[in-house]
Amino acid sequence: MQERKIALVTGASKGIGAAIARELAGDGFHLWLNYRGDHQAAILLAEEIRGSGGECTLLPFDVADVAAVATALEPLLEDQVPTVLVNNAGFARDGILALMSQGDWEDVLAVHLNGFFNVTRLVVARMLKKRRGRIINIVSTSGETGMAGQVNYSAAKAGLIGATRSLAAEVGKRNILVNAVSPGFIATEMTADLPKEQILPMIPLGRIGEPEEVSGLVSFLCSERAGYITGQVFAVNGGAHI
Repeated sequence: MQERKIALVTGASKGIGAAIARELAGDGFHLWLNYRGDHQAAILLAEEIRGSGGECTLLPFDVADVAAVATALEPLLEDQVPTVLVNNAGFARDGILALMSQGDWEDVLAVHLNGFFNVTRLVVARMLKKRRGRIINIVSTSGETGMAGQVNYSAAKAGLIGATRSLAAEVGKRNILVNAVSPGFIATEMTADLPKEQILPMIPLGRIGEPEEVSGLVSFLCSERAGYITGQVFAVNGGAHI
């Protein structure tokens, strides 16, 4: 009997995370769909996935809360190991550094970096025993090139890029592949209020990207066709170099 394929996607109730969840469900993965607070959006997405013939388990917890992560994941990991982990949970709290509060700095880093550590540490330990797995970290063009007003967010995403490359080097011999996908301006709640007249001239393709253009790349990196790719950062940004 073929082992069930499981994909754990964090921050998956909306935006890019929801698109990734839909895509991987369509690829035949049983979704472990994590989210923090938007219960209604998560329930609707789970119903959509199930209505399309997929399987979905909702996992409400804050990735930055180490105790909550352990409580939610450790019982599941006793007899099931995700084939794929997508670290997507994140948010921006923009402002210039001179006026940034301690909380705005710490909260952004806690979700992106501590969240990555809290979830990945538990999952990769089981992947190592299975000698297989794919880990995809969702980073950002901001973390590659920097952006004014996003020192906290850029620092967090740059840290994730470093973690991606280091972890890939650690676990490659056990057939665990670790890569990062780096979206630019994508049509989500995070970009809804940004001034398009200022943004579009920065993008050679002249438009905002769609979440499905990110999830399609994630799907490829989770497929057998991507079996010789690890430690890489793939930009999905319309050619923008901010």
